[in-house]
Amino acid sequence: MKLNGITDVFFDLDHTLWDFDKNSALTFEKIFKINDVSLSIDDFLLHYVPINFKYWKLYREEKIEKEALRYGRLNDAFEAVGFQAEEWLIYKLSKDYITHLSTFNHLFENTFEILDYLSVNYNLHIITNGFDEVQHKKLTQSKIIKYFKTVTNSEMVGVKKPNPEIFNFALELANTKVSQSIMIGDSYEADILGAKNIGMDVVFFDLNNMTLDNNIKQIDNLMQLKKYL
Repeated sequence: MKLNGITDVFFDLDHTLWDFDKNSALTFEKIFKINDVSLSIDDFLLHYVPINFKYWKLYREEKIEKEALRYGRLNDAFEAVGFQAEEWLIYKLSKDYITHLSTFNHLFENTFEILDYLSVNYNLHIITNGFDEVQHKKLTQSKIIKYFKTVTNSEMVGVKKPNPEIFNFALELANTKVSQSIMIGDSYEADILGAKNIGMDVVFFDLNNMTLDNNIKQIDNLMQLKKYL
């Protein structure tokens, strides 16, 4: 069912448009080679992915700072896989990861197609918890920055999704109202509940077949947004 009265569409970036897991895996493959780290990427990622998720939750909840996230997720993953990495190497890999992450820019299927479709009738925006210097590179080098009128990141605002302040900041930056806006994202906690808490409509981009309240619109392919917009 098409939604009426929507003028502004807000997207999350990582895991929604930009294929974070794929690009991250390729980045680790690259920096392990650069730094002569003899470790199976598959074994490492098996531990790293849930550890990274845990650290981002702590970061989102303002319980740790950016540097603690960058170091801790690597240190814990190496410990979990039984690889002894000296402190200097973890810091080096942490820095190299940020440097090289945006050199890989795989997007989810139909990203360009849906942005082309939506940009005709809607103002498009980004709200992301990602780091400022990295997110700008991702948007630029993946060639999707041209679609977005505004980009709001957590470092600009000083708080992270689901904090209502970041959504209100993004609405003000976009010069729009909550009643005319919709949020599309993959994080149920950060994107969906965060937006709903300020009264914004939402679409949950869910690749994991989560069972949710029937009142929440869900898609597993970006082209399914055509049902609503």
